[in-house]
Amino acid sequence: MTQELCTLVTGASSGLGRETAIRLSRLGPVLLHGRDQARLEETRALCAQPERHRLWLNDLADVDAIEASLLQALAGQGLQVARFVHCAGVLQVGPLRLLDRAAIERTMNVNFLSAVEITRLLVRKKVNEKALSGVVFVSSTASQFGAKGFGIYCASKSALDGYMRALAVELAPAVRVNAVLPGAVRTAMTEHMFSDPDVVERMRRDYPLGVGEQADIASAVEFLLSDQARWITGQQLVVDGGRTVNISG
Repeated sequence: MTQELCTLVTGASSGLGRETAIRLSRLGPVLLHGRDQARLEETRALCAQPERHRLWLNDLADVDAIEASLLQALAGQGLQVARFVHCAGVLQVGPLRLLDRAAIERTMNVNFLSAVEITRLLVRKKVNEKALSGVVFVSSTASQFGAKGFGIYCASKSALDGYMRALAVELAPAVRVNAVLPGAVRTAMTEHMFSDPDVVERMRRDYPLGVGEQADIASAVEFLLSDQARWITGQQLVVDGGRTVNISG
């Protein structure tokens, strides 16, 4: 059976993952990952040429189950992954003393360890031949700074960035690996922060270009996967409207 090249986007059922999948669907088939089939079907319907795209149902919190699930999704649908975008993520906020171990493990599994497991599989010849050429991890500016209650989230994104740099060296020149570090973008995962008027006002003050949109992140991912970025690997592309360089106030 002829294998069809695709782009794998994790977390494609909502937020940045959905926006990214929709944008990349213009370029070719996308393997849409998520836990909820109905929401993935909604994403597929919004994509260009919906019939071209496939679904992968899986909970990345269960890292041990990823291998069998991904192998089945690829082999069963005749796919090889040329590009991998890890958008899946969870945001657990709260004082460290109140976090239970299960919540900590889930954050690390979804935000970091699942990315390790997926890339480990995609570089294996028996799984994916040598189809993989580009990887983008959607990280966060939280990987570079600290914030109260964000300890585990910051740690998971810092681990992802460190892994990205090492992977960029190990897989060159065949595979380019980069990360996009978004600032404040309104998504389902961050909606609770935007519901606080004081937080919104502070963001308006601190972001020189204002609060970003999901499309800003998706376009950065598209750029890093394109031939225009052919000489870029191992980099953290900060997309935050200038927030991290603003020392005013």
